Amino acid sequence: MRYSVVQMKASTIWYVDTSDPAAVLRAGGAPDYGAARALAGQLHPDNDVVPLPAQSLDVAAGPDSSALYVGCWPGVTVVCGAQFAVPRPSELSEALIRPLASERTFLVGMNPDIGWGGFAHWERGVLRRSFSATRVNILEDEGLPMVWERPFWAGEHPMSDRLPDPGRLPFDPLHFADTANWQWLGFCHDHSAAEPDLAADAPAPASIALAGFALYPLGQAPTTHMSRDITSAGNAGRPFLNWLRRRGSRQHLH
Repeated sequence: MRYSVVQMKASTIWYVDTSDPAAVLRAGGAPDYGAARALAGQLHPDNDVVPLPAQSLDVAAGPDSSALYVGCWPGVTVVCGAQFAVPRPSELSEALIRPLASERTFLVGMNPDIGWGGFAHWERGVLRRSFSATRVNILEDEGLPMVWERPFWAGEHPMSDRLPDPGRLPFDPLHFADTANWQWLGFCHDHSAAEPDLAADAPAPASIALAGFALYPLGQAPTTHMSRDITSAGNAGRPFLNWLRRRGSRQHLH
């Protein structure tokens, strides 16, 4: 069976303390804006971190270097930032791997523009598995391959859009990375290239709301942004409330 080429861009890291992160994501509800804001500041102490409008995960998964998107729920936290799209995930700094003392950390990155996919898994900050490749070059392959990887290495997931090339990997590294996301988190970023047995009730990235933050060098945030950077708890969550109201209105109309 041949698989479609993944077209989704993602640069994400997940901090997980639950055995069923998909259930947490599927339950929905507004994530904790205060926790998201605190984590954004912790990860970027040398930047001014100011609010952006909330976005769903399908839009926010692959932000540019000037933005960060964060979602926090009980047992599950995700951060989308350009710094997670790295050729060697094993070299990610400890400050990014386990800022919340989480049991498990998962990194998933995909960039269809360059044909790159990568993923990594840490347990209590200790690397267990890391893989990163373009369609012709393996950039990193650390740790023992997991059981779900076997069909990929056996050539059971060939791409459908290219003629055979002896120098190419036997699978699309983006599909490989998205399958890691499915195995660990219970959903795929790109459903058009998803596994055939993906659960029907898998969380939809379009339904997962994230807090948005713009990143500026310390002391250089525009005053128009700073004036909207309200510190009171009541106003700080306004981007989320607006996003949820818009989403709720759309669902009600359907």
